[in-house]
Amino acid sequence: MLTRVETKADEGKAGETKSRGADLLVRMLSAAGVTRIYSLSGNQIMPVYDACIDANIEIVHTRHEAAAVFMADAHSQLTGSLGVALVTAAPGAMNALGALYSARTSESPVLLLTGDSSVSQDGMGAFQELDQVSIIRPLVKSSRRPGSAEDLREALAEAVRTALSGRRGPAHIALPFDVLESDATPETIDPHLFNVEDEVGRAEDRAFVLDAVKRAERPLVLCGPSLSTTRRGDLAERLADKLDAPVLVMESPRGLKDPSLGAVASVLPEADLIVSLGKPIDFTLGFGKPAASDCRWIVLDPDSAEIDRAARNLGDRLSHSLVMDARPFAEALIADSSHQPDAARKDWRETVAQAVSARTEPGDEEQPGTRIPPQALTAAVQRRLDKASESVVVCDGGEFGQWAQAGTRGTRRIVNGVSGAIGGAPCYALAAKLARPDATVYALMGDGTVGFHLAEFETAAREGAAFVAVVGNDMCWNAEHQIQLRQYGADRLIGCHLSDARYDLAVAALGGHGEYVTDLADLDAALARAEASGTVALVNVLIEGRPAPSGAGH
Repeated sequence: MLTRVETKADEGKAGETKSRGADLLVRMLSAAGVTRIYSLSGNQIMPVYDACIDANIEIVHTRHEAAAVFMADAHSQLTGSLGVALVTAAPGAMNALGALYSARTSESPVLLLTGDSSVSQDGMGAFQELDQVSIIRPLVKSSRRPGSAEDLREALAEAVRTALSGRRGPAHIALPFDVLESDATPETIDPHLFNVEDEVGRAEDRAFVLDAVKRAERPLVLCGPSLSTTRRGDLAERLADKLDAPVLVMESPRGLKDPSLGAVASVLPEADLIVSLGKPIDFTLGFGKPAASDCRWIVLDPDSAEIDRAARNLGDRLSHSLVMDARPFAEALIADSSHQPDAARKDWRETVAQAVSARTEPGDEEQPGTRIPPQALTAAVQRRLDKASESVVVCDGGEFGQWAQAGTRGTRRIVNGVSGAIGGAPCYALAAKLARPDATVYALMGDGTVGFHLAEFETAAREGAAFVAVVGNDMCWNAEHQIQLRQYGADRLIGCHLSDARYDLAVAALGGHGEYVTDLADLDAALARAEASGTVALVNVLIEGRPAPSGAGH
């Protein structure tokens, strides 16, 4: 069905039709299903702001460009649709790059739109003139700078399809100011322009994988971030039942040492077949070395470069590879009626499940300290999550972030991703609350992490995004502090300590609600008050600076 999205800019003088490149842009975004853009304003993108008014596209105005990209990332993860970030030229675009790298490694379909100097002034030293495409291209699936309104139409359609196809990820378009202001022919936008066709693969490829798994005694299926519960619901669970094999989703930079996967590293050497569905064979898997030397690997990936990497890292252990999108292939495996599970691997599946649930918590043998243990904090948060019919838990990186990932679970979750970037939690949580307004949203982060985007609590208060941030405050960059202790010794500590700053008071000053907790007995009530406040809230909890939990046997 065709849709026609018109703006007031279409109404020219004497009944004539007039439209700008900016109007064409937002009409196309609307036809692609975009209703919300995360943005920080700037000179070159003001025509887009103006056009959004009449296209009924909401702008969530952030305090930093990276925050806009983090928010678009979370939006795409939770909705399954395109997330859009709009920032201004040069310094604005450069501010967005760290978060853009995170979106790429998290496989999130984000469209980054950056303002740009006018094409007509190229080479003249225009205000904020910069070759953004060359800089941004390594971080995205595609990067273009259209030179006319007609080029803009083609570039946007291609960018949306690219972001949503294969291994999903960000795409970029630089928007020259004169292109946005130039005349554009009003036209009907066909939503089919953005369609992406799923390729389920050949029946013989599915038969090969199904047969290989059936013949294995201890098969293990590893999935990339795109098949997580947050993005694909119960797909991994259905696939496990179909194959009668353990299926694990990996989305943490700690890989086999991801605390939320417990002692999974201890069972990897026992597998006789590993099937990788969109999971790169990289550092997170120890480049494949932890698996047994006689373990066979089947690698399926939409990116031929990842297939080449797998061949390089696995050598002759790579028995079969397929260039294929993991999600439609997995769905096709589940739907394949030629193979029925026989539930012969109950013991193996239980062994893997027990390993994943195993936890070793350093410090358990110690006498209680003067502060709250981090596992007691995550347990209190989990009690709140258990009361919610729908919840989103956001876990940032760092040492406390690992406690959070190991000790909390919600209906959906967002983690800092394979990039290892920290600081995005408040931004993720804000977008999560806007995308899932009925959900209880908790964001857990350390006191180092909260400093990256503290100003976004003002954005959350202004936008009515009432999530609860929990800061595990050990007055330290504890991940790096633990590295120093392990590698250099207690007499070589430098640069990792923080103060007893009152982040709760800062959030209250920014329009939110603050709680300060130093006694475990006060924690549950403080969390309840934060939820009941009706606005964004931060609960600042003084905790013991313990090393992150790990799986038994690590």
